[in-house]
Amino acid sequence: MKIFALHLILLSAFLTANSQTIDLFNKINLDGWHLDVPAMDQNPDTVKPFLVRDGLLVSLGVPGGHLISDSIYANYRLEISYRFAGEPGNCGVLVHVSTPRVLYNMFPQSIEVQMQSGDAGDFWCIGEDIQTPEMIKRRGPKKDWGITEGKQRRIKNLTDDSEYPLGEWNTMIIKCTDRIIKVWVNGDKVNYGFECTANKGQIALQAEGAEVEFRKVQLTYLDSE
Repeated sequence: MKIFALHLILLSAFLTANSQTIDLFNKINLDGWHLDVPAMDQNPDTVKPFLVRDGLLVSLGVPGGHLISDSIYANYRLEISYRFAGEPGNCGVLVHVSTPRVLYNMFPQSIEVQMQSGDAGDFWCIGEDIQTPEMIKRRGPKKDWGITEGKQRRIKNLTDDSEYPLGEWNTMIIKCTDRIIKVWVNGDKVNYGFECTANKGQIALQAEGAEVEFRKVQLTYLDSE
C-alpha cells in the first residue's frame, strides 16, 4: 500500500507540473494565434506569411507582419526551437505585446528578443523599455535612447557566439518574471534585463524577410521572483 501511495504522489506531482506547461503551437494549425499583416489591409488575397508545413510553424518572411497569440501571459518560461530554412536572415519573438502597429505602422508595442542571424538575444524596445547592465556600452549614448522611431532602441546581447550553423536547430529560452527578462540561446545566457515597463502581454513571432521554421513554441508558467 505504501508503494501504491507513493506512486499516486509521484503521478500527482507529474500531472501538476505538466499542467503548467502548454504548447502554443499544436503542429497542426495556427489555432490560438491571429495575423497582423499590414499588406492584407488593402489586399485580403495577399499570401499569408505564416503557415504550418510538415508539422512545423513556418514564417515565410514576406510580407512583413506578426503572428500574435490570442492570450495574454505573465510570469513564464518560453522555449522556442527554430532554424533559418535557407539563407540567414532576420526574425524575432516579441514578449509583453499590447497595442498593434505602434512603430512604423508595423511593430506592436512590446520588447523584441532578436533572432536575427548573428545577433540572437539582442533586445529591441518597441514602445516599451527595459534596463540592462552596462547600458551605455550596449545601447550607446544615453541621449540617443528611446522607444520610438529614430531612437536607439537596440540593446546588444552579451555574446554573438551561441547560435548553431545555418540549418541546425537553435533553442531559445526566454524567462519573464515580474519586470525581469532573461534570455538563453543554446544554453548560453545571452541577455538579462530588468525594470521593464511591462510585465505581461501577448507573444508574437515575426515575418521579417527570411524564412524561419519553428518546431516548438512551449510555455511554462512560473511563480514571480
